[in-house]
Amino acid sequence: MKKRIKKIAWFGLIIFLLMQCYQPARNNSFEQYFSSNFTEVYKVPKNVETTLRTSCYDCHSNNTNYPWYSYVQPIRFFMDGHINEGKKELNFNEYGNYSKRKQENKLDRIVKQIKNDEMPLSSYTLIHKNAVLTKENKEILTHWIEQTSDGLSKIN
Repeated sequence: MKKRIKKIAWFGLIIFLLMQCYQPARNNSFEQYFSSNFTEVYKVPKNVETTLRTSCYDCHSNNTNYPWYSYVQPIRFFMDGHINEGKKELNFNEYGNYSKRKQENKLDRIVKQIKNDEMPLSSYTLIHKNAVLTKENKEILTHWIEQTSDGLSKIN
């Protein structure tokens, strides 16, 4: 019985080590300029931009700041899933490519999710404490986004 447990443990260790050989491409385009970036589409105040970059851009842009543990599989696999899903829902770097209607919908959803504490995800803020939105951050973000959204509605 003891030998069998040892064999299973060794087999598990070998599988774990082999998994580390798989390191997929990273979500990094830091050198690339995006004219369609959210901050290029709107005149975003510095405090709003800083909050968005700190709390949202890792999963909702083409630029993720990867922590040390992102080199460990299967953690990286799960991170990539969250990043891909986040970018599919909203990509701040591609925001200007959305239709005006989709831009308005995204702004409304951002506000709703911030107010309902749905974003940023608690699984993300558990490790990234600097990404937690304070009450003040939430008010600043939602107020600015609502003003911007109201301005868009008047234009259309």
